[in-house]
Amino acid sequence: MEPRLNFVTLVVCDLERSRRFYLEGLGWPAAMDVPGEVVMVHVGNKLVLSLWAEAAARGEIGPVTRGGTPPFTLAHNAASPAAVDEVLATARAAGATVYPGQKRDWGGYSGYFADPDGFRWEVAFNPRPIGGVMMP
Repeated sequence: MEPRLNFVTLVVCDLERSRRFYLEGLGWPAAMDVPGEVVMVHVGNKLVLSLWAEAAARGEIGPVTRGGTPPFTLAHNAASPAAVDEVLATARAAGATVYPGQKRDWGGYSGYFADPDGFRWEVAFNPRPIGGVMMP
């Protein structure tokens, strides 16, 4: 099997609230928008972020459980520590809970924001080689 990821799907409690956060608040353009069901955004070359309404998702994947911090993060790399802080400020203005940027033991700078459903996004400046590969 070829290592590949094409979709990241977040099952959200309130699709309209998530639409406002990602499309209006963060300014991301919708690639597909089906009211009451799903919003999809191209977030990379052949990579889509899908926001799926919980009621619509249950029919396909079964029961959805909630509670606590989800045991994974999504990440958005930035070109500098200042750019990390700018992204975090945009997320805060969109209504996110923000955990401020700081220098990290691994040599970079990062902070986090939580979207309306609590999904955590790391916003990071990574000076190591993998960080440069991840930048557009």
